[in-house]
Amino acid sequence: MKKIKIVVIFTVLINVIGMGIIIPVLPHYVESFGASPFQVTLLFSVFSLCSFVSSPFLGALSDRIGRRPVLIISILSTALGWLVFASAKSIAFLFIGRIIDGIAAGNISTAQSSLVDISKDPKERTHNIGLIGAAFGIGFIIGPLIGGLLSSFSTSVPFWFATALAFIDVIIAFLFLDETNTELNKNSKLEWNPLLPLKRAVMNKLILPSLFAWFFFIMAASSIQSIFALYLDSAFGMGAFAAGMFFTGMGSIIALNQIVALKHFWLKYFSEPAIEFWMVLISGIGYLIMGTHFLAFFIIGIAITAFGQSVLRAVMTSQIVGSSPKESQGEIIGIANSVQSVSMTLSPLIAGIVFSIKDNIPIFLSGLYMFVAFIIIFANRRKLVGMKVEENVSITS
Repeated sequence: MKKIKIVVIFTVLINVIGMGIIIPVLPHYVESFGASPFQVTLLFSVFSLCSFVSSPFLGALSDRIGRRPVLIISILSTALGWLVFASAKSIAFLFIGRIIDGIAAGNISTAQSSLVDISKDPKERTHNIGLIGAAFGIGFIIGPLIGGLLSSFSTSVPFWFATALAFIDVIIAFLFLDETNTELNKNSKLEWNPLLPLKRAVMNKLILPSLFAWFFFIMAASSIQSIFALYLDSAFGMGAFAAGMFFTGMGSIIALNQIVALKHFWLKYFSEPAIEFWMVLISGIGYLIMGTHFLAFFIIGIAITAFGQSVLRAVMTSQIVGSSPKESQGEIIGIANSVQSVSMTLSPLIAGIVFSIKDNIPIFLSGLYMFVAFIIIFANRRKLVGMKVEENVSITS
């Protein structure tokens, strides 16, 4: 089990380092083709739209044929997508590269499913999902630093480096990754229509509030991600290297929280619902602080939101997965990833439009999204408490 965990985390880490390399540089690279800020954010949305279509299918497919083949296919899709992106000669090929990457974008969700498979109890499940978050944190320490340095040669060099990393990741997964799904559901029906799994999720009243909260949480995070480098340039006159350094700082906070604090502090002293409740509220406040156009406040806000998000991703995902039967956990993670993709399709589009009106509006919108998530969680907790009271009354009577 330990070997499986190490290989899965290492595979995710290489993938995230590649992501970390390109995210701070991507807006500047795309702008070199003459693209507008809206077209920059549209590239984020196109990837997410393709991921929305493919994620539930890939999740269900991993329940049926196993996690290993789906993960390898997903990483290969990323490698081919970045290859097209790096060699693009026009904006059209930039979009084709993002489509190729997004059409089989199940690597992170499938890796999560693998770690859920080998979890012995809910706390270990949350911790294992948190290790994915730790890989993100470390990846966003190393990746943006490499991306910032490579961008000094050319804005295209980081993309060639990320392409090479993705192909190396494919080889590592093929040679060393073992199958974790020991209960293959070979009779499960595979559906290409992404709306059908979502429809089933909507009918599941137990996980529906969690999915809605997850939707707005991702709306907040992806709104910032899509305009981050553009905002640094607009508000503070900072370029790709500075954006990379900010991402490195955020990655350090995320890694520390996921590797050390999640297991040894948060899950030890607090329940998952309590962590979710307060971290959503704190993150919302952090976004509002970020949008004040003062650099010192911006840095404080980043630290607060990175701290909150690093815990929330693991806890919210674990809560959604824990509400589903074991034989369909891959599909449920795929559905959660599909909801995430819808958020990541809509949010950059909205951010790109309002950024052209005033550069800090997308950041304030992120704060608003988090407060909506907070209201959903608060209302659901009151509902659950009411249900428990009714049950106790019926038992005593």
